[in-house]
Amino acid sequence: MYNSLITALNEAIDYENGKGNARVMRFTVSPVPEYDAATVKAVRGALGLTQSAFAQVMGVSVKTVEAWEMGQNKPAGAARRLLSLLQKEPAILSRFNIISA
Repeated sequence: MYNSLITALNEAIDYENGKGNARVMRFTVSPVPEYDAATVKAVRGALGLTQSAFAQVMGVSVKTVEAWEMGQNKPAGAARRLLSLLQKEPAILSRFNIISA
């Protein structure tokens, strides 16, 4: 392992000094859509989850899910990304360990 680290560091130094080539990987991440009350409720319904189970999946409180579904608040940040993933790939739900209350 030591030798591979030394080799990698030497390659990085060479690249920085204008010698050698580096692999460049470029990618774009699509923007996450906004979610209104009706869409949040539709995603939850399509997954067949109660508000309680959906809250567990989303990592938020039941009160937060209620507020989203009543239009009092909107999901933001990571919650929007997770909603997007669940909407596009509902099968990923099987990777969650949902505990019934």
